[in-house]
Amino acid sequence: MDLSKKSPENIAYMIEQLKEKLKVLNFSVLKPSHFDDELYEELKDIYDLVMKKQSFSPSEMQAIVEELGNLRKK
Repeated sequence: MDLSKKSPENIAYMIEQLKEKLKVLNFSVLKPSHFDDELYEELKDIYDLVMKKQSFSPSEMQAIVEELGNLRKK
């Protein structure tokens, strides 16, 4: 998958991968429709960071979730 291109499919893919990796329990919190492609690069940066790490401390998890919340459409 070529994540260098903005597309709704790529956003959906990254969100699904983030939910799996972060083990998000409340799946309704992270929906691809909540994210605008104007912030695609920021979402991709978070995706890249999360995919590189094997585990997360509670404070890292909190920071990631907060950043994802900041990227959501208002």
